[in-house]
Amino acid sequence: MRIVQTVFGVFHHFELARQLHHRGHLQRIYSTWPWARLKREGLPHEFVETFPWIHTPEFLMQRFGIHHPWLLDQTSYANAIAFDEWTLRRTRRADTPDALIAISGSSLKTGREVQSRGGRLICDRGSSHQRYQEVIVSDEYQRWNVDRPVTDIRDILREEKIYALADAITVPSSFAARSFVEMGLPQNKIHVIPYGVRLEKFKPTGHPPADRFEVLFAGSVSLRKGVPYLLEAFAQLRHFNKRLRVAGPIHPDMKTVLGRLPQQQVEFLGALPQEQLAQLMSTSHVMVLPSIEEGLALVQGQALACGCPVLCSTNTGGEDLFTDGVEGFVVPVRDVAALTHRMQQLADDPTLQSQMREAALRRVSLLGGWEDYGDRWESLLKSLITGDSTT
Repeated sequence: MRIVQTVFGVFHHFELARQLHHRGHLQRIYSTWPWARLKREGLPHEFVETFPWIHTPEFLMQRFGIHHPWLLDQTSYANAIAFDEWTLRRTRRADTPDALIAISGSSLKTGREVQSRGGRLICDRGSSHQRYQEVIVSDEYQRWNVDRPVTDIRDILREEKIYALADAITVPSSFAARSFVEMGLPQNKIHVIPYGVRLEKFKPTGHPPADRFEVLFAGSVSLRKGVPYLLEAFAQLRHFNKRLRVAGPIHPDMKTVLGRLPQQQVEFLGALPQEQLAQLMSTSHVMVLPSIEEGLALVQGQALACGCPVLCSTNTGGEDLFTDGVEGFVVPVRDVAALTHRMQQLADDPTLQSQMREAALRRVSLLGGWEDYGDRWESLLKSLITGDSTT
């Protein structure tokens, strides 16, 4: 098989590209990041082409604290359009791939070109349906009186055109798949391929303290991640010596919200390297991820690998990683009472803490790695290319 990929930046696509290259299927991967950043991904340069001229300035603006929504929307949309035109020109000059795997939002024109020449287009979406995401996060903004757009409407319309055009849509979790069906896409067009978990950097490096109850959050500190509900739930947790450590950058949508929320015994640590994050996971009694919406949070598998039970919402993809009540708990979104109740259970029961910690470590051996991810992709690609649904 000859496979081409298009991706904004890196995401999980370079994990997939390495798997396809190892199997002899990768024809090319096109990215919007410069080679200086991509060379660390471990692919030979001849398989990677880059169009960094718009995405790099956009990234730098965000890194240096320029978060003007209108400017970022204009830059992001221009990047998507220009990248598509650029990959279209390259596709026309190259041998026709058997399939194009395009991260969602990319390759509308390029996908049509590949299909017109007999190839397949797969849209790879890392979270829920774009319009579903817009609705649920917009509702969250209204709840917290945040006057900020969630998504440029042009991005939504473009994504929906790609969904309609694609021969298949891949998502990382059952929750994400359900969102597409709820938005009217046929179920047989949606394929769930959970991400692999790279566990070599995540393993137990310590133990939670016996004289303190340690709660961890890891990820972007944002409304989409449900952080306000965690802060409210933690404030209601009854324990003589508790601490919540929040590891991750603070998103602009939280700027006006944080001051309204309880923050006693809460430490905001900012973005941390993986080694330090693994140490926090190893020494926490539970990691809480109460997200309103996402595809599949990789920190959940990483926490399990460190022996840390996970308390997540139904909208994190956690149901595809572990069993509710065994390695952790799954609760409804926006349910402060449920979050408090489950944290309280763990805080009050050292035996339950130990049982879930041991179960988490056992569960890790059953989680698929990136090799398994590559196997699932190879099987799907063969079935789409040959038209054999039994492959």
